Amino acid sequence: MKSFLVIGLGRFGKQIVKKLDEMKHEVLAVDINEERVQAVLPYATNAQIGDSTDGKFLRSLGVSNFDVCIVAIGDNFQNSLETTSLLKELGAKMVVSRAARDVHAKFLARNGADHVVYPEKQLATWTAIRYSSDHVLDYIEMEQDFSIFEVEVPKNWIGHTVQQINIRKEYQLNIVAIKNNGFLNPEVGPDYCFDGNETIWVIGKNKNIQKCFHI
Repeated sequence: MKSFLVIGLGRFGKQIVKKLDEMKHEVLAVDINEERVQAVLPYATNAQIGDSTDGKFLRSLGVSNFDVCIVAIGDNFQNSLETTSLLKELGAKMVVSRAARDVHAKFLARNGADHVVYPEKQLATWTAIRYSSDHVLDYIEMEQDFSIFEVEVPKNWIGHTVQQINIRKEYQLNIVAIKNNGFLNPEVGPDYCFDGNETIWVIGKNKNIQKCFHI
C-alpha cells in the first residue's frame, strides 16, 4: 500500500482518487473548491480544502511523507505549474503532473515534475487506434515505438499452435498472454492451439504489429 497526495479534484482527479481507493491505497485529496472535496469524501482517506499555490498550506500537508504527489489540476496551468514547483521545493519524493499540451509538459518537467501525463491526448490516441480497426480490443503505448496490443485471433490461426504460427520469427513479436472466457493466461506454451474464442496480447514494434494483424 502506498500513500498519495492528489491535488485537483475535477473529473480526472476524482477518478484517480476513486481508483486508488479501489486499490486500497491511502489518499489525501485536495482542492480549493469545497464541492469537489465533498464529492470525493467517500473515496479518500482524508480530504482538505485549500489553495495548492500557497506554500504555507502545502507545507502543512507534509508532502514529503507521501510516496507520490499527483497534480491533477486541469483548468489552470499556472496553478499547476506553481503547485508542481512548490511540491518539489518542499521535498516531495515523486511528483506526477497533468499536461494538456507539449509545451506545458516541458515547463512542468523543468519545474519539478518527475513524470507528466496527458489524459486527453492518451485517451484520444487509444480511442483512434482502438476504433480504427475491427480487431483491436486494447492498446498500451510503451517507449521507443513499442506497444502492447490486445487483438482478436486471426481466422487463419485457428487450429494452429503458437509454434506453428511462429510470429516471433516472422514479425519479431511476442505473445505475452491469452485471454479466454475472461481469464488471462500469461503462461502460453508453444503447443497452445488457437480455437478462435480467445484474444491475445502481443508486444513488439508498432509497425510489426500493424503488419501482422493488418491494423
